[in-house]
Amino acid sequence: MANEPVRIIGLDPGLRRTGWGVIVSDGARLRWVAHGVVSPPETAPFSERLLHLFESLGVICADHGCEEAAVEEVFVNVNPSSTLKLGHARAAVMLAPAKLGLTVAEYSPNLIKKAVVGAGHADKSQIAFMVKRLLPTAGDVKADAADALAVAVTHAQLRKRALLEAMHRGAA
Repeated sequence: MANEPVRIIGLDPGLRRTGWGVIVSDGARLRWVAHGVVSPPETAPFSERLLHLFESLGVICADHGCEEAAVEEVFVNVNPSSTLKLGHARAAVMLAPAKLGLTVAEYSPNLIKKAVVGAGHADKSQIAFMVKRLLPTAGDVKADAADALAVAVTHAQLRKRALLEAMHRGAA
């Protein structure tokens, strides 16, 4: 049913620090559930760091009963090697919820900023400020987790818009 609450995990992929945040979207209301950061051991081999992301996020999705996932798209870095490594981390991050059967949506950084702050070129402090306003029970949220919660909020807003448009098309 379109009006039932849905539990969404937002993910901000990174090889050193992957932010995650879980919210419940219930109509126009958003409710914070949990957030945090997964940090693979920096001295571990690359493949083990990716496996750590994959396994940790799978546990987080399962533990929090997530029903949908949203991930920030990769931006192209000046350093091609860094961009490629971030792409690998993003793949591990996307596969964890997909393995549990969750749909995984992707959003550009500018779309996320526009959805949460109202401007496509907002900085991290503006995002954290708005996340705190939208999800006051989350408390003081650090940058990576704030970005992940912003991804979840963006997904909640855009899925609500898509549901409304679908209902409108169905009524026509």
